[in-house]
Amino acid sequence: MHDFTELTQKLFKGVESFSRLREEDIQIGVTPKEEVYREDKVVLYRFTPKVEHSLNIPILIVYALVNRPYIVDLQEGRSLVANLLNLGMDVYITDWGYPSRSDRFLTLEDYINGYINNCVDVVRDRHNLEQINLLGICQGGAFSLCYSSIYPEKVKNLITMVTPVDFHIQEGLLNVWGGSTLGSQALDVDLMVDTLGNIPGDFMNLEFLLLKPFQLGIQKYIDLLDTIESEDKLLNFLRMEKWIFDSPDQAGEAYRQFMKDFYQGNKLIKGEVEIGEKRVNLENIRIPILNIYAEQDHLVPPASSLALEKYIGSEDYTVRSFPVGHIGMYVSSKVQRNLPPTIVDWLKVRT
Repeated sequence: MHDFTELTQKLFKGVESFSRLREEDIQIGVTPKEEVYREDKVVLYRFTPKVEHSLNIPILIVYALVNRPYIVDLQEGRSLVANLLNLGMDVYITDWGYPSRSDRFLTLEDYINGYINNCVDVVRDRHNLEQINLLGICQGGAFSLCYSSIYPEKVKNLITMVTPVDFHIQEGLLNVWGGSTLGSQALDVDLMVDTLGNIPGDFMNLEFLLLKPFQLGIQKYIDLLDTIESEDKLLNFLRMEKWIFDSPDQAGEAYRQFMKDFYQGNKLIKGEVEIGEKRVNLENIRIPILNIYAEQDHLVPPASSLALEKYIGSEDYTVRSFPVGHIGMYVSSKVQRNLPPTIVDWLKVRT
């Protein structure tokens, strides 16, 4: 009876907290930035520097096509972007936007040889540099590896974060679901793209939720009862919910190639990925690499990221890990105290 009364009181206080909140209270991506380049639906942003004497070290963040890049700038105090700026970095980020039906025929060549290459050139021109630093995150890390292999003359240092490399690591449920074991028998990508055109963001969201159905579909809402009385913690929860369900559609042809070549064919480590007329060979990457992974990552297993060392040509290779899951790399307060200095200190001695 006591537990029921306590639960009821929490629910009433929670309803009261919810009633005071408005949509504008759920602020995400609060660090000031300016648009410096736009092409189709893709926007390149430069974040406003925070310190008077910056290090003059530009870094371009290449995020995944799935979900929105503002997860790296979630809120004050838990923002990778803001923390890098505080340490004197000059930070740029690609925002892929929301593909529409007119974008269904965009390919990986359009994204890598087109959009990423053009964004890199803009940053190079703005800073009068031949090479710049890339920070590729998750799928954006795989894109950055492809780009660095094809355009080694334009990349000075490469940082990969929670990046899949070996897509046939069997403990990765996403790998198995994507067809690492059964190929098209597990997931008929051609049928999906030919039928749907673009892949709906809601489908992608359901896919991720089903990898941990109880934890992500039920448990987190049960756990909410323990924090619902705190407006700050409630806002943190709502920010994450807003990001999780802000899922852009995926351009059909780019999705087709990524799933078939990377997940099903595991061609990245085989040197068989072709971006337009250019073949990706990881041995071509001889620049310094900092590979950062999450020790409890259920989307990108550590072994998938750690495989990188076996295939690159670089002799300057550094690995760092953090005891969190995939999302914890962005939102953990402890990670955000240690991750930005790790990145900046590593870059300082290589610039």
